[in-house]
Amino acid sequence: MREEYLLAALRMGAGADPVPEGVSAAARAVFGLRVPGGVPAGPVDLPVPPGARSSPAAGTTQTGTTQTGAAQAGVRRFSADGLVIDVETAVAGGRMEVAGQVSPAPGPDARIEVRTPHISKVRVPSGSGHFAVAGLPPGWVSVVCHRPGHPPVFTRWVHVHP
Repeated sequence: MREEYLLAALRMGAGADPVPEGVSAAARAVFGLRVPGGVPAGPVDLPVPPGARSSPAAGTTQTGTTQTGAAQAGVRRFSADGLVIDVETAVAGGRMEVAGQVSPAPGPDARIEVRTPHISKVRVPSGSGHFAVAGLPPGWVSVVCHRPGHPPVFTRWVHVHP
């Protein structure tokens, strides 16, 4: 989809022409966060032993998301296109840390991109598929695995509270 089609759809949906600039700016910003040609990885439930520190709290699902959509600290698993992406988030000192593993290991030419709406950091995964990024602002985060010869696989956006 091209930007002019997006703006035309906004005009039709809002019943206003021109679309208010704030709405257009927000739509352009969100449009820029998509992964063209990417494969969305869906959440996968993780079994957590009872009593574990990361066991789900009341009102959360096994994927670690509250019923309002905000992520709790802990590990979340996503899967698509033969890949499993485990993502663990934590907030320390007011900054978000993201660590995880892609399995099977994506290979030496792969890149892992950890994205927020404002910052994107790229890492080369270890031989076992591990990656880590620190110093991100708390908030929305998504992970993308780029492998040569394959479409990128991306997780949904998860909101991490401080």
